[in-house]
Amino acid sequence: MKREGLSRAERLSRKRDFERVFREGRRLDLPYLRIVYAENGRPWRRIGFAVSRKVGRAVVRNRIKRILRETFRRHKEIFPPGCDFVFIPRRAVLELSPDELARKLAEAFRRC
Repeated sequence: MKREGLSRAERLSRKRDFERVFREGRRLDLPYLRIVYAENGRPWRRIGFAVSRKVGRAVVRNRIKRILRETFRRHKEIFPPGCDFVFIPRRAVLELSPDELARKLAEAFRRC
């Protein structure tokens, strides 16, 4: 049976990868989320999260990460291939349903 989670190759985990994305990346500001993305030279997409304590306690921050991770996993076609993405969510992201979030992200990346 195939696992449905993200593979290790699809996650940003090293500090130097995050720093590269922040240094070289382009920013996409939405009312509920900021996305910083940069090309990674690979054929697949990778994601990482930078969730501030201002968003809430650990339970809230982890819930936001789970929602964003699941949206990314189910709707990978929305995101351009060969890019690294760092999601910087705002608390307002909790007000959106996962399907609504995916629809708004697809719309935002079509404009890029």
